[in-house]
Amino acid sequence: MTIAPKIDAAGATPLATQTTSRHFPARGDAPLLIEIDGHGDRLRLAGREGLSAEAELTLAADGVSGRLAITQPDGLHPAEADVLAALIEAAFQSRSALLRLELPDFAGKPALAGLSIESGGTEGAADAIVTRSLFYQLPLLWRQAGRHVAYPAIRSGLGPVDRQPPLRPAQPNGEIYKRWLPHLGMTLSLRTIDRRRDLDLFHHWMNQPRVAFFWELAQSREELDRYLAAQEADPHLFGVIGSFDEEPVGYFEFYWAKEDRLGPHYEPEDFDRGWHGLIGNPHHLGRAKTLAWFRSLTHYLFLDEPRTQRIVGEPRASHHKMLSYCADVAYEKVKEFDFPHKRAALVCCERERFFREIAL
Repeated sequence: MTIAPKIDAAGATPLATQTTSRHFPARGDAPLLIEIDGHGDRLRLAGREGLSAEAELTLAADGVSGRLAITQPDGLHPAEADVLAALIEAAFQSRSALLRLELPDFAGKPALAGLSIESGGTEGAADAIVTRSLFYQLPLLWRQAGRHVAYPAIRSGLGPVDRQPPLRPAQPNGEIYKRWLPHLGMTLSLRTIDRRRDLDLFHHWMNQPRVAFFWELAQSREELDRYLAAQEADPHLFGVIGSFDEEPVGYFEFYWAKEDRLGPHYEPEDFDRGWHGLIGNPHHLGRAKTLAWFRSLTHYLFLDEPRTQRIVGEPRASHHKMLSYCADVAYEKVKEFDFPHKRAALVCCERERFFREIAL
């Protein structure tokens, strides 16, 4: 099931109240702002002295294909890749049914070298082709590259003896992901939890009855400090604070599934990932925002490690609302099984299906 804002018959996302989109280069530079006209067919970079970008979007009759005619930049310098990525993302955001973009006369240009794997056109035209499913897997925007390091697949002696994982990279630090959500008009971000800074907030959230029912961590500050300290020493997981427009909203844990408690209950691959989460800020409850977290957390994990082909989870089998969220974001229920503390459902999200079906 594709999750997307409501669209009209032509595939256009309503833009009456949103004329500027925000785009976050992976290298950590300041956000790029793209102004979109009221019909969503003219795009222009705003607020950057000495840097220009303009494009015009034309939709095909089917509404799923389009042409993005870029006037500026010309794509001849590799450093223009960020601006081109921002224009492309703005086009996909303005038309949530759009699956494929042709960029006239851009095939083979240096700035597009890491963006397009196809070319098209007739009578000698050199049009680059960018698909939505490919674009959102590329490390150009969203995931803050400077906070991560790539590790080779070196076998490690750390972890369960029956499920030896590769050597895992050190936990990232600081802000790791940022994405503008046009249907909410908000910026979603993730930063690693800092127990020196976040302990009071973590303690408050964990002691809310609705959170404690699922997490079973309604404990003292001292006990929760030890919980976070143990997490810092564990190479198979790390915790993050998720925010909307810099306001803390929820807590999430990302883990490598092979050496997690879930590992013995299925046949894990080395780079399978999983996550747990809670919305601690009651002002941001509701299906639309919760689905935004499901999409973004899954997106981050696929971006973080290109070798990850599956995101897995183990919600309570009786938690029907959680399972309905999973189903709406391309997670398939595989089976049910028993942990000592709960009857769980194994859910799995495949990379190819996620990027094919889910409109980010």
